[in-house]
Amino acid sequence: MALHQDGQPGDSQPGDNLPEDHRPGDDLPGVRHRYVDARGLRMHVAEAGEGPLVVLLHGFPECWYSWRHQLTALAEAGFHAVAPDQRGYCRTGGPQAADEYTILHLTGDVIALMDALGEQRAFVAGHDWGAPVAWHTALLRPDRVRGVIGLSVPYRPRGSSLPTRKMRAQIGDGFYMLYFQQPGVAEAELGRDLEQTFARVLYGASGDAPGGLPLVPPGGGFLDICAEPPPGQPLPGWLTARDMDVFAAEYREAGFAGPLNWYRNLDRNWELTAPWHHAPITVPALFVAGDRDLVVAWSGGRQMLPRLHDCAPQLREPLLLDGCGHWTQQERPDEVSRAMIGFLRELEGA
Repeated sequence: MALHQDGQPGDSQPGDNLPEDHRPGDDLPGVRHRYVDARGLRMHVAEAGEGPLVVLLHGFPECWYSWRHQLTALAEAGFHAVAPDQRGYCRTGGPQAADEYTILHLTGDVIALMDALGEQRAFVAGHDWGAPVAWHTALLRPDRVRGVIGLSVPYRPRGSSLPTRKMRAQIGDGFYMLYFQQPGVAEAELGRDLEQTFARVLYGASGDAPGGLPLVPPGGGFLDICAEPPPGQPLPGWLTARDMDVFAAEYREAGFAGPLNWYRNLDRNWELTAPWHHAPITVPALFVAGDRDLVVAWSGGRQMLPRLHDCAPQLREPLLLDGCGHWTQQERPDEVSRAMIGFLRELEGA
């Protein structure tokens, strides 16, 4: 997630095919793994197919594997799908300083990746935290983005007050994003038992779990607000024990400090994006989410959908998936892939 030091496209670094770094998810048919030099950041990418470039940006706490279904679907549809581990995550890793995880770093990394792959323009899709990165890449560099797709998190223009101040006033100090502001605390909690962490986070935020407010109880932690899969009952059809093992293996070495640093730049991002205050997204756009996603509920539910066009004039009709929770492209892979491919093909034919 940054650019080449020497400006040469397509360079990769030693370990390109990852023979010494094989992990449980690396055996997906048709998916290749390598490292690219994204302007000084050694970025791990999973990719499939050939054709127009589609960059797939994961969220928290996820990695390239979140796009496993779309990598192959997009490849079969004639696209070059590339899912990086973003800055601070898993095999890519990143700097220790929290202030090196601003939205300018993150969007710069997307442009850097495009340059490393030798592409002037690309489609950019993002889910969860990847969605704001995708939206801001389209906002800051519309000359490089052919179309943008946001999953779960809609585009929100810069507001009029510091985000953390607004969260405390409207939600309270227990809001999980405020809990994440404390260096070392959430890292220790989430890294204590990786299998348990991913079982609770993936199930707890899905459309199969009971809903609830994301408020950390006094003296508690983030996992206290994540429902456990019911003991003795099978997991939802979209989530397997292998999936959770893959996520745990990806996080075992790198941990959570880098990913949590994204949250520690909420106020800094607000300050840095002052020139784009209330600025709209001007490129063609698509938004897909689940109607049981807490992000959607907190944004106003179905009633917020018409308002999205005010912020993104070229937004296509938003797609809200019945019964789907937060993990949009994992819970409903076929529907999401169809919507994405339809949008991409429309723009390809324009």
